[in-house]
Amino acid sequence: MTDKGELVEESGKTLLKFFALVALLSAVFWAVAATTGLELMPGLSITVLAALCPALVALTLAYQNRGTTAMQALLKRSVDFRRIYDLRWLVPVLFLMPAVSLVVFGLMRCMNMPLPALQFQVWPAMLMFVGFCVLALGEELGWSGYALEPMQARWGALGAGVLLGLVGIVWHLTPLLLMGRPLIWIAWWCLYALTIRIFVVWLFNNTGESVFAVALFHATVNMAYVLFPVYGSHFDMRLAGLVMAGLALLVIAVWGPKTLTSRTNGQGIAK
Repeated sequence: MTDKGELVEESGKTLLKFFALVALLSAVFWAVAATTGLELMPGLSITVLAALCPALVALTLAYQNRGTTAMQALLKRSVDFRRIYDLRWLVPVLFLMPAVSLVVFGLMRCMNMPLPALQFQVWPAMLMFVGFCVLALGEELGWSGYALEPMQARWGALGAGVLLGLVGIVWHLTPLLLMGRPLIWIAWWCLYALTIRIFVVWLFNNTGESVFAVALFHATVNMAYVLFPVYGSHFDMRLAGLVMAGLALLVIAVWGPKTLTSRTNGQGIAK
């Protein structure tokens, strides 16, 4: 059996442990935020640090299962851009979510919904994107680099995407409630988040299983949201969820649910 096969088999045996430990470690940040209101800076709750928990737990379990070599191998996935054998896939990685936000903006304009003008400041946006990339790697090293491959082996690409999306939804509920989000907003966000995870799996499988690629995509999700007027406060989650759901159904129909790479051979997946 190849080293990758061994890692997939062993991580598959510890998925429940992985998810439970991520929840427990994240709960520390949620509890501190709920009891103290502590912020890293004005408007930025300490709950954002929970994004690092999936990576920390995955690295710990990789070390526990196979030692330093496995932990280092997983950590190197943060910069595995060499896996992206077809650079055309960088187009959806970088521009899919900005395009979705523009579509939502256009729909809101056509529906005469209250909406300030688009605003964009280069340097603050660049700094935010760097921060989002760090936080995205904190999540994707765990969700995609550690958990996704054994889940795909067991449930296929679409099944793994839906299950991992549901896990992510449950994981985000506490921070969303702490932020005071309305329940109807959260309901539409659940649809939005579930479809985003399906897109993550689609991109992961078509970029040679690159964690770097899906972390970039994850960062663009957050970036597109905060650049929407005003810092996402006018972002219509209902429209966004419906647009993303429509696109996800198109991806599933064209690429096939088993691998989300092709109906026939799934050559987008690195072997």
